[in-house]
Amino acid sequence: MSELKKLAHAVWNCKYHLIWCPKYRFRVLKGDVKQSVEEIISQLCEWKNLEILKMNVQEDHVHLVLSIPPKLSVSSVVGCLKGKCATKIIDKHLELKKRHWGRHFWAKGYCVSTVGLDEKKIRQYVRWQQVKDQRMEQMKLGSDYPFRVTFYSTLF
Repeated sequence: MSELKKLAHAVWNCKYHLIWCPKYRFRVLKGDVKQSVEEIISQLCEWKNLEILKMNVQEDHVHLVLSIPPKLSVSSVVGCLKGKCATKIIDKHLELKKRHWGRHFWAKGYCVSTVGLDEKKIRQYVRWQQVKDQRMEQMKLGSDYPFRVTFYSTLF
């Protein structure tokens, strides 16, 4: 439960695996460009109060595992990261302007999947919660009718 974070009216644990690539899948994310992309993404995530759980910049794509609060949409976060990163990368590495004109550094779109508890654990928790609620309800009924408590407690 220590992984849960809190907002004013929410307790959350929202982790996402994001993948995107440069336009035309050019293999430009190496050397100084790779280092710049890592630094810029780290700065942007710090600025947006996003926690980077894992980042891996390959020559032709970026893998990022982020913890994003539920008050922010995944699409707005990715749009911000890709947009601001593209502007800064092209300004910093002028050699990229030849291939990536018009400040279009990243390809359109991205891949996202959620990361979190597995389905089996969630199903077990829901079943456990249902049984717990049933027991509480039976105990309420049992205060008026003592014979029901004995009968129902033998079932569980």
